Amino acid sequence: MNGNDVLHQIALTLIEDIGAVQAKNLIEHFGDAPAVFKAKKKELSLIEGIGEVRASKIKSFENFIEAEDEIKFCEKHHIDIVFLTDNNYPRRLLNCYDPPTVLYYRGNADLNHPKIISVIGTRNNTAYGKQLTEKLIEEMTASNILIASGLAFGIDAIAHKAALHNGLPTIGVLAHGLDTIYPSQHKVLAKEMLLHGGLITEFKRKTKADKHNFPKRNRIVAGMSDATIVIETAAKGGSMITAELAYNYNRDVFAVPGKTTDEKSSGCLKLIQQNKAMLFTDAKQLMECMGWEEKKKQIKKQRELFIELNSDEKIIVEILKEKEKMPIDELYLKSNLSSSAVAAALLNLEMHNVLEGLPGKMYRLIP
Repeated sequence: MNGNDVLHQIALTLIEDIGAVQAKNLIEHFGDAPAVFKAKKKELSLIEGIGEVRASKIKSFENFIEAEDEIKFCEKHHIDIVFLTDNNYPRRLLNCYDPPTVLYYRGNADLNHPKIISVIGTRNNTAYGKQLTEKLIEEMTASNILIASGLAFGIDAIAHKAALHNGLPTIGVLAHGLDTIYPSQHKVLAKEMLLHGGLITEFKRKTKADKHNFPKRNRIVAGMSDATIVIETAAKGGSMITAELAYNYNRDVFAVPGKTTDEKSSGCLKLIQQNKAMLFTDAKQLMECMGWEEKKKQIKKQRELFIELNSDEKIIVEILKEKEKMPIDELYLKSNLSSSAVAAALLNLEMHNVLEGLPGKMYRLIP
């Protein structure tokens, strides 16, 4: 990648009214950021979500100096600039409808680690919440899982510290630029995480931790993980937003039930009651649900020969031949079938050992 590419990639995030969804549509159409700026206004206006007003703003954009300053800052502080189409971009985020256009990353952890769990919860945790978080992460040590969270007070910080204590990589997702740390009390923790994980954000330098940035931060926490575990939370708050996002991204969500009389458990109970989260018991249950437990060698079931597939099942099989594995939302999109038809086809194909379900609501054909 050359400097011109990076310059235009950052510049794309600086254009007024061009958010993550619009930027994704532009890149999918034109292929790269420089091509977006070279495109004619009429061609830009025809892209979904752009129109004439946004097309005019793209063509009139001139603030490349700010993008140049951002590049210099990143070079000085050894910050990686990760664009949507880069190989090291968190691929789980690409399955979301609104992936960040650019991510700024400092650290040594793999953003595409094989197993990523986000652990979230209230800023005002109980002793029970702290104990449970520490126990959970200790039990995950042997499975080499990367722990993601938001570097906030409470459960977030406990999760990061527990990961470091147990030798697990951990990434903090920030709601501000990498020129500062919020809350400031976590500066020492953040420095340690840079050596055994990392810090990531979609916000450029000098961006403060304003209230409206946190939901954007939360979607990265939810989207970059295979599953989200909610330890303690009230019925409203950032953790509930993250859990809802994870659920809408077709990620697995787990919630600790707690006491029915405890306000800090009310959000977890609500998620379980609404069937948006599985009731969490322990790390063993988590590993089994995610398919990460160590299994004894078993004789593999043979695929049944001469299976009579109906038309819906044939469509699903043909689509899955395109990739090694595919998320269910992509199957919905490519098949043009109803969600119930896709679910029925998947169930029957699994029963006949034609395909298998994977963590994160992914599917693949059985060889």
